[in-house]
Amino acid sequence: MQPVSPPRKSPVPLIIGLILLGTLPIMCVCVGLLLPAVQAARESARRMQCQGHMKQIGLAMHNYHAAYDSLPPAFTVDENGQPLHSWRTLLLPFMEEQALYQSIDLSKPWDDPVNQSARDTLVPTYSCPSSPITETPYVAIVDVNGIMTGATPVSFRDVADGLTNTVLLVEVGQDSSVPWMSPQDIDADAFLNPTLNGQSSSHPGGGHILMADGAVKFFVDSATQTVRKELLSRNDGAPVPNQ
Repeated sequence: MQPVSPPRKSPVPLIIGLILLGTLPIMCVCVGLLLPAVQAARESARRMQCQGHMKQIGLAMHNYHAAYDSLPPAFTVDENGQPLHSWRTLLLPFMEEQALYQSIDLSKPWDDPVNQSARDTLVPTYSCPSSPITETPYVAIVDVNGIMTGATPVSFRDVADGLTNTVLLVEVGQDSSVPWMSPQDIDADAFLNPTLNGQSSSHPGGGHILMADGAVKFFVDSATQTVRKELLSRNDGAPVPNQ
């Protein structure tokens, strides 16, 4: 009787293991190289969507002006001069949000219990896809020399510098974002000193600004105060006369 030889082990698993060991580092390097590109592509798409939101707001602003011969005020006030509602609330009928607008009691403050359902409603156009929070980053610069002066509305004919040279709205970061119904925005100091006041947006390197003519531009954080002052003022920084 002949002795039985032990079965030979197939070399295939060993070969596959050697191949994996040889290619795994290469695959890891490839993933490491591709991941930043994928993230950059996603951020680019989010940035374009954010730009589209600001363009929609700009169109609503112009439609509001066509209806009332002025832009909306930065905020409405009660008989005692206390702010009630934001310009964002006033724009709703011009953004296909008529039903939401009609559900709001404009005679009561934005945070009054009667307006809770409305203020809890997310308005997609007022959100930035690059921001993880639900508050809006789209704010006005409330300043006597700017387009948004406060409770007093401004007309395009009051913009002596021209609509293409004057900023209407800006995009801010999470530190300066506000509830969309709130009559809160930023002041001139926050725009002139973005790094000191958390005004840098959720996008790397800068944020969008909406010009008075409806154009949306990407505005870098490194822009000088001189440039910012020229954009902010509707009349080259000269004091605005009493109207």
